[in-house]
Amino acid sequence: MAELVLIERAQAVSVLTLNRPEKLNAFTTELHQQLAAALDAAAADDGVRAVLLTGAGRGFCAGQDLQARALAMADGRPFDGGGAIEAWYNPLVRRLRRMQKPVVCAVNGVAAGAGANLALACDIVLAARSASFLQAFCRIGLVPDTGGSFFLPRLVGRARAAALMLLGDAVPAEEAARWGLIWRVVDDAVLMTEARALAARLAAQPTRALALIKTMLDASHGNSLDQQLDLERDMQKIAAGTADFREGVAAFLEKRSAKFRGA
Repeated sequence: MAELVLIERAQAVSVLTLNRPEKLNAFTTELHQQLAAALDAAAADDGVRAVLLTGAGRGFCAGQDLQARALAMADGRPFDGGGAIEAWYNPLVRRLRRMQKPVVCAVNGVAAGAGANLALACDIVLAARSASFLQAFCRIGLVPDTGGSFFLPRLVGRARAAALMLLGDAVPAEEAARWGLIWRVVDDAVLMTEARALAARLAAQPTRALALIKTMLDASHGNSLDQQLDLERDMQKIAAGTADFREGVAAFLEKRSAKFRGA
């Protein structure tokens, strides 16, 4: 089987690279399978403390491979859009959001359709200056998936989310950063250097606390203030019981750098 997801271990960081550059890393069933396996392996490996996701070649991910879909439909096989989402795209988003480790995404070119929303499902998104984000679904008579209708309004507000989804216009990386769609834009030549440094920095932090922060951020969208205050209390109780908290306090008092273990 072709290696559609390249896996590199850089100390405590698992670097996952979508590897269909000739197709702008568009999704096929095989790519979904390999990415799911790679994410599961990273989640289960205690030596992995952060994940970095990127794409090979000149684009991050062009979404679903429409050529493969078109060939299937030409053979008379119907396209079950809901079935594909249930089988692959929804589990992918859930894997990323439930990952108890920080996930950095380095967008190195176009991120379209499911590819754009895959990036938004990660925790921190860096983009090359040449990158762009495109909700391409309406261009072919489909609706946003891969969490797009959830993430976009929360990141940029309803007005911008509606325009992006209804018009299908591309958003350049610098504008995406100004809108708060992504965290930061860097020059193309230093994208992976910056992304690797960021992932390594996260891996050196108290990753148990970072996982609790991810839980709090996701819950805040649907919680009342009282519910969120209660959640902060509960998460702080867990964090205060960790070895990393004890190490952090000891390092502060001893005026040294903390050595966190994610425990």
